[in-house]
Amino acid sequence: MIIKTEAEAQAMQEIGHICALVLRKMGEALEPGITTLELDAIGAALLKAEGAVSAPIKCYDFPGHNCISVNEVVAHGIPSERVIAAGDIVNIDVSACKNGFFSDNGRSFAVPPVKSSTRKLLDCCERALARAISVAVAGAPLNCLGREVEKEARRHGFKTIKNLCGHGVGHTLHDDPDSIYNYYEKRDKRLLTAGLVLAIEPFISAGEDFVDELDDGWTLVTPSRSQVVQFEHTVMVREGEEPLILTPR
Repeated sequence: MIIKTEAEAQAMQEIGHICALVLRKMGEALEPGITTLELDAIGAALLKAEGAVSAPIKCYDFPGHNCISVNEVVAHGIPSERVIAAGDIVNIDVSACKNGFFSDNGRSFAVPPVKSSTRKLLDCCERALARAISVAVAGAPLNCLGREVEKEARRHGFKTIKNLCGHGVGHTLHDDPDSIYNYYEKRDKRLLTAGLVLAIEPFISAGEDFVDELDDGWTLVTPSRSQVVQFEHTVMVREGEEPLILTPR
């Protein structure tokens, strides 16, 4: 989506703030003993209270209001009776729609106690997201985002997941541009334009380059079940300055 009017900008900021609120509240509720289904119910109630609807359900009939992925699950985790335990890594991805506008955000949480290796991976991914956002200005090549993510990952001995990408968002959950790579793709000649709305979401891996889909048609895991974390913001590209984060923490 390319935001062209002030009304569109306000609508995108509204749904972005809702998604950020739900993600924050779900993160605050995360503790040993809670199930991912209970966590999802918290998110569902908050979305309803804000007049928003789950984008995964609306767009793809996903079996849950939010994607909640634990440990070996990288993304698209289905809420279930799985019980969160101390030391787990939990990724919560919240995307929603209100008044025809979509936004998307997510992050990986570590349930204490947190291993030093896990903290290093989380910190790297959060920095990779910040670096990608910092270069997303009008006129810049789209592939510079993936270059920054890949550089940050390699600097700390990690990898990026090649078959999980960021994407445009706004009029739909997955809008143009359809693939924002988390690595430097030199053949990608697309340029960023002012008003373009992006969901930037690096996936940083401790050991794998790709994920596989399980037989349920949703759940994504690495072949070796190695650790992967994700951080995501929806942003609006601007002219001459860093993009506006529409899903502020």
